[in-house]
Amino acid sequence: MIYVHLADGFEEIEAMTVVDLLRRAQLPVETVSVTGRLNVTAAHGLEVIADILFADADYRSCDMIVLPGGSQGAISLSVHDELVEKLYSFANSGRWIAAICAAPAFVLGRHGILDGKRATCYPGLETDMPDAEYLLDNVVIDENILTSRGPSTAMDFALAIIEIFKGGDVRAQIAKDLLLA
Repeated sequence: MIYVHLADGFEEIEAMTVVDLLRRAQLPVETVSVTGRLNVTAAHGLEVIADILFADADYRSCDMIVLPGGSQGAISLSVHDELVEKLYSFANSGRWIAAICAAPAFVLGRHGILDGKRATCYPGLETDMPDAEYLLDNVVIDENILTSRGPSTAMDFALAIIEIFKGGDVRAQIAKDLLLA
């Protein structure tokens, strides 16, 4: 299972693109609200009904935690203590974490999860991940951490997740179907 975490203020493109592409690849994915309610309002007013609440998520069966950006959404994720505990656990046990836009900096960087790792984030936010090696690549993978830059890289980000779980052939087919290849 792949959990895409939603907090009020999340970036629509970054969350919904991931969910859409993973479902096209037939990967098990659910949206998880950290707000305490299923309705979550995105950065530009889109209201989404999450699949499950954080309290109901089974992290024992979770293969990857996905963190969309959007400044306010990422800040809200970064102060959700139980989510941060899960992130430390995943980071330390080699389980996958994927973050895009503001989330690598505001969530992972501020909690030291990127220390000593190569990573990327939305330009200008790299100061929030001072102990990471900041790269300008659209997608960066270092061990079990996948990071990406922002809304325009959401498809690359989602395709990288697909490649991790389904391999290069499925990634290539999904890209072709989307007219990216």
